Parts: sequence; C-alpha cells; structure tokens
Amino acid sequence: MFVQEEKIFAGKVLRLHVCTMEGAEWLEEVAEDTTVEKLKERCLKHCLPGSLEDPKTVTHHKLIHATSEKVLTDTKTVLEENIQDRDVLLLVKKRAPTLLPKMSDVVAEEKRKQEQKAPDKDAILKATANLPARSVDRSVSHHNMRDFPFLQFQTELRKILVSLIEVAQKLLALNPDAVELFKKANAMLDEDEEDRVDEIALRQLTEMGFPESRAVKALRLNHMSVTQAMEWLIEHADDPSVDAPLPGSAPAEAPAEGAASSAEAAAGPSSEEEGEEAKDELTEIFKKIRRKREFRPDPRAVIALMEMGFDEKEVVDALRVNNNQQNAACEWLLGDRKPSPEDLDKGIDTNSPLFQAILENPVVQLGLTNPKTLLAFEDMLENPLNSTQWMNDPETGPVMLQISRIFQTLNRT
Repeated sequence: MFVQEEKIFAGKVLRLHVCTMEGAEWLEEVAEDTTVEKLKERCLKHCLPGSLEDPKTVTHHKLIHATSEKVLTDTKTVLEENIQDRDVLLLVKKRAPTLLPKMSDVVAEEKRKQEQKAPDKDAILKATANLPARSVDRSVSHHNMRDFPFLQFQTELRKILVSLIEVAQKLLALNPDAVELFKKANAMLDEDEEDRVDEIALRQLTEMGFPESRAVKALRLNHMSVTQAMEWLIEHADDPSVDAPLPGSAPAEAPAEGAASSAEAAAGPSSEEEGEEAKDELTEIFKKIRRKREFRPDPRAVIALMEMGFDEKEVVDALRVNNNQQNAACEWLLGDRKPSPEDLDKGIDTNSPLFQAILENPVVQLGLTNPKTLLAFEDMLENPLNSTQWMNDPETGPVMLQISRIFQTLNRT
C-alpha cells in the first residue's frame, strides 16, 4: 500500500470546539502545525460561506482561547499557542478601529469650548466696571450659612414648634411641681435682653476700649460676630445716632398682673376638685407668656426694606413670616403675601407620621418636661435668629438635633 510522505510526517490532529457570537458551533479537526490564520480561514468558510472573497474578512476576525481568554496570534501555529485537544475557541469579529477626527472638527470643537468658557476675573471686572456699587450685608449671609440646617425645613419647623409647645404646656401642667416649674420658666422669660449677648464677645470689645452699650448694640447688629461688630463700631464712631435704640426693640415689661395672679391661683389648694382648674389656669399662664414675648425683627433688614418704600408694619410682618430673611421677606412683600401672619400660629397635623415620630423619640420626650425647652421653642418661634443659640445649649440642643434628624430622615423616604 502506498502512503503519502506528508501523511507519515504530519503532526498530531486536534479536535477543537469552535463557537461564534451568533451561536453557531462545530468541531474543527486541525493538525498541530497549522497556523492560526489557516485555522481562522477554515472557520470562516464553515460559518460564512463565500466570505473569503474579500481578503479583509480574515483580518477583521480573531480567534480567542475560551479558557485563557487569550487572543491567538495569526502567525503562530496551534502547537505554539499551546492549544490542546477538545479546547474551545471563539471566532469573533474585531471592532472597527476608531477613526481619527478631522482637523476641521477639532478646530470647531475647540472654538465651541472657548465660547462656552466662563469669563476670568479680569473679564468680569472689565464688564462690570460701570455698574453702581452696592453694599453686601455680610452678617446676614454669615448667619444664613450658620443656620442652614434650619433653613431647609423652616416652614415645617414652625408648625412643629407650635404643636410641641402645646404638648410641653400640658406635660408641665400635669407635673406636681407645676407652679415651681412655671416660676422657673417665667424667670427665664423675664431675663433682660442683655443676658442674651455673648459675654466672651462683649468682653473682647470692651477690652479694646469700646463702651459696653455700644458694643452690645454692635454685636446684635452683627449677629455676635466680633470682627464685624468692631468694624461697625469704628465706622460709626462719629455717628450722632450711634447710641440710638435699635428698630423693633422695646423696653422690658413687668410681668402681667394676670400672670402673677394666675400663678398664685395655681399655688392654691391642691385638692382633687381644684386640680383640673389649676391645670387649666397654668395652661392660660403659658399662653400669656407667649403673648408677652414679641417678635424681634432683624434691625438691618427692617432698615433695608423700609428704604425700598414699604411700611414698617408690613416689613415686620414680612420678616416674621420669612424667619428674618431679608430676600425672602422682599419677595413676600412684592408677591401674594402668603402665608399670612395669622397662618404662623397653625401647628402640624398631630396624627402625621412626622409628629408621631418626634413624640416617640426618648430625647424629645425628656426635653418636653424641661421648662427650658418650652422657653427655647417659644423663643425660636418668634425669633428664628436665636436658633443657633438653642442648638448649642447643652439642655435644648439634643432635642433640636433629634427633631432635625427625624425630619430629614422622613423626607428622604
């Protein structure tokens, strides 16, 4: 029998499992010394009949070893690529190469970017050189940034405070020591405004040689900022009205006779028959406490808005509705003036998930039995600028922090 020489010396034949991305698969028998390029041609003939008429078809495809995920080199043999019998190969079409952009397109894109580029400082100064200068109220900006957590939910916070005040009043009225608690809360409410000035900041200014009364006024105008208060004192050193009282300020009033008589009534006999009456009287006392606390508008905002031509009463109402924020108050005055000042006394729905979550918080529950918390709620309700003071207070700060966290958590859900 005659056997061809090439069959005698032929390499080992491997049976390879070939797959395509379209789902076709078959067994391809190939000798070890076959190049990857020849193997690729055989695969293309099997799955794409007539495709080899285009010489680029072979170069546009590649074989990948499935196990090692290696792309096989066309010039190497099957043996050199260490392909074993029954290995799986993938026939994949190469991605089209990314075309380089035309020079005209590059120039056009660069021109577009330059046109959209923000102006630098010199360009801004040149463009605004002829605009009239305006003074910026840095203290208001500083304060707004400082109280940012409250500004996020200022509308809801006011409703929450109104309802929490009612709860706190009822809890304090149920306490056996209600009268003593009332006296303590009433004493704190009757503190002079000077007691609210930051003592450290005041001492710094007085040690510089500024009169105490002027230093107090400067600190209130500049929200307890020592630097800005000092600048104000230097700027107004020769101002004839430097010692004039602030707009919206009022002399301290003596406690109302009705409150004193109610306190005496609450301190009367503690029999069961008079117990409910004493609680009702104590609730009325706290209502009187709230009524005698007047809203203190931001003096600078009052002056600025009145200079625009608005009436002082309208300005005070606008600042009260908008938590002493000058810009928001101006928009309120120019708009439909909603909500109205009367809407400020409306509380939150006591059956809402938010209010129920607040009342179920242990820190809030404990705080509501503290007269100082009631004082803080009353103060923030009428004077939002004092929010930071109560947030930093060791007794009331944790309560306000829990209210803020609960509000933010429920708002995200």
